[in-house]
Amino acid sequence: MPLTDLPLDQLRTYRPEVRHPDDFDAFWAQTVADARTAGAGTDAVLTPAETPVTALDVQDLTFPGFAGDPVRAWVSRPAGATGDLPAVVEFLGYNGGRSRPGERVAWALAGYVHVVMDTRGQGSGWGGGDTPDPRGSGPHIAGWMTSGIDSPADHHYRRVFTDAVRLVEAVRDLPGVDAERIALTGGSQGGGIAIAAAALVEAHVGPLAAVLPDVAFLCDWEHGADVAVSDPYQELVRYLAVHRDSADTVWDTAAYFDGVNHAERITAPALFSVALMDDVVPPRTTFAAYNALGSTDKHIEVYPYNGHEGGGYRHWERQAAFLAERLR
Repeated sequence: MPLTDLPLDQLRTYRPEVRHPDDFDAFWAQTVADARTAGAGTDAVLTPAETPVTALDVQDLTFPGFAGDPVRAWVSRPAGATGDLPAVVEFLGYNGGRSRPGERVAWALAGYVHVVMDTRGQGSGWGGGDTPDPRGSGPHIAGWMTSGIDSPADHHYRRVFTDAVRLVEAVRDLPGVDAERIALTGGSQGGGIAIAAAALVEAHVGPLAAVLPDVAFLCDWEHGADVAVSDPYQELVRYLAVHRDSADTVWDTAAYFDGVNHAERITAPALFSVALMDDVVPPRTTFAAYNALGSTDKHIEVYPYNGHEGGGYRHWERQAAFLAERLR
């Protein structure tokens, strides 16, 4: 597959104009505050998970997310670990669910408390999900990009990003977790969630040890739809092909969830990755968020000959080294 986007030297300086709502910070502050109010009095609950994995302690976590809705996650840690460990909170790719307990083990085997959030309403494309999304929206293309696209208050990712913030709040209070050493990560959609969650956590919860988005989706939405050749960005194109007069509404709503607007608010150490032959997430969209980062300690790993799989396990090794260096 050939390169799918701009040459690397242009990507490194790519700074697109992205719509920036005047009430962006107020919108998210109110959203987080409302979620806390709705979830008040509902504690996060940990129960043992049934799994043949014995080298790890695996638990099933239920916590109150957006509107107090119950959201599920897996929590894994080295078996018999004592003391407070650093934690890695992971968000999942598009249409994926948390799957089976003990299935994702690398971070826990590396000595971290590993928390994998189920993505509400998703989890039927790969890795079964256990968290429904009880909130409806207007007509939309199959998928989640245009779900609630008429208003930021109704959009699917308002609920997902809020779930992510509430999960970090819950993780900070889990037994055996060092609340000062929490990192966020995820691939594709999970990378986009990690970017937004990092900005919102730093603004409304507390500092983070690092953010590690991998081939991150959900950035530079408007330009992504212009150049992407496949879903999920093409969901936006198909929607606008029918709703011909709704472009301004779509892009005004998308701006509240755009990783570029969230990235400029991040100050935590950051390690991104991008693949130059990615036909799902155009490289310019990931670079748009990376180049906007407010972090002074920021790095991006470029995989010139890979598609949306990015750097695979090789990149996880790079993430592990990056995080270990910053948690010494």
